Amino acid sequence: MPSLYQFFDEWRTGTHASGLRISTRTIADAEAVELALQERRHLIVEAGTGTGKTLAYLLPVIRSGKRVIISTGTKTLQEQLFFKDVPFLQQHLGELRVCYMKGRGNYLCRQKLYD
Repeated sequence: MPSLYQFFDEWRTGTHASGLRISTRTIADAEAVELALQERRHLIVEAGTGTGKTLAYLLPVIRSGKRVIISTGTKTLQEQLFFKDVPFLQQHLGELRVCYMKGRGNYLCRQKLYD
């Protein structure tokens, strides 16, 4: 498994064919997530749209080997994680065990149908 720096290096320098560029902020966030996982403590990371937050938390989680639950605030982000970000990481890290689940509020039950 590559270190955070090994993984992010080709994107940080802009040499990767995907055109993806990773900022030093993304790497710093990933380091903070990795340290929080090692120390078994909570961490809040805030950053704007399109700044690489997803990679900043997914890569340390994958490197940790721990089983985690990632809950998103929107279906759009949930779909981005499962259909875009996870396949991207699998392409570079190998097969990952993931599960795509939707909350019960997204299913129709008889009571909701007749209310």
